[in-house]
Amino acid sequence: MTKKPKPLSTIQVNGPVPADQARSIIESSLREAILDGRLPSGTALRQQELADLFGVSRMPVREALRQLEAQSLLNVVQHKGAVVAPLITNNAVETYALRAVLEAFALRLSIPLLDDDDFALAAQYIEQLEVQTQHAEIAKLNRLFHMSLYHKAPNGKLLDLIEHELNEEERFLRFHLSSMGLGKLTQDDHRAILAAAIARDIDKAVALLEQHLEKASITMRRYLEQPSKA
Repeated sequence: MTKKPKPLSTIQVNGPVPADQARSIIESSLREAILDGRLPSGTALRQQELADLFGVSRMPVREALRQLEAQSLLNVVQHKGAVVAPLITNNAVETYALRAVLEAFALRLSIPLLDDDDFALAAQYIEQLEVQTQHAEIAKLNRLFHMSLYHKAPNGKLLDLIEHELNEEERFLRFHLSSMGLGKLTQDDHRAILAAAIARDIDKAVALLEQHLEKASITMRRYLEQPSKA
C-alpha cells in the first residue's frame, strides 16, 4: 500500500529563511496551505517539525502559530498542540447573521466617505472576478471587493471584526467553491451594490448587501446539513 505523503511535505521552502522574516514567512506559508486544503482540518502542527522544515529556531514558529490561532485557523488541543481548525463550525449561520449587522453598519458609515478612486477599485475587483478561474484568487478578490466598500468606515474595531469574518469566508470559498456547484461567483449582486453606493443610495446598498449575505448564509446551511463535512 502506498503511503500518503505527510501534509507538511506539500510546503516548499525556497532557500534559507532570513531570521528577520522568519515569522512572517512561516505564517504566510502555513496560512496558504490551510486555506487551499493542503493542511486539512485536524492536522497537528508540531513546532520542532516546522522549525526543521524552515531551518529556523522554534521561536518564530511559535510566534507564527500564535498569529494563525488568532485568525481562527488553528486550535490549541491538549496533548496535540496546534491543530488545523475545522473548515467551518456549527455557529457559521449565527456568524453570518452577525456579519449582516456589522457589514451593513460599516457600509452605511463608509459610503458617504467613498470617492471615485474607491469606486474604481471596487469595479476593478469585479472585473477581475468575472474572468478569474482560480478558486484561491476568487475568494481573495471577493474579500477585497467587500473591504473596498467598507474601508472608510471610521471605526477600526468594526473593520477588524469584519475582516476577521471575511477571512473565514475566504477559507470556505477557496476550499469548497467547486463542491458548491459554482464555477465562479456571479457578479450581479456585487455590481448592484456598487451601483447603489455610487448613487449614494445608502438604504438600497444596505438592502442589497443583506440579500447578498442571506444567499451566502443559505449556502452555508446547506453545507452544514450534509451528512459528511470535510
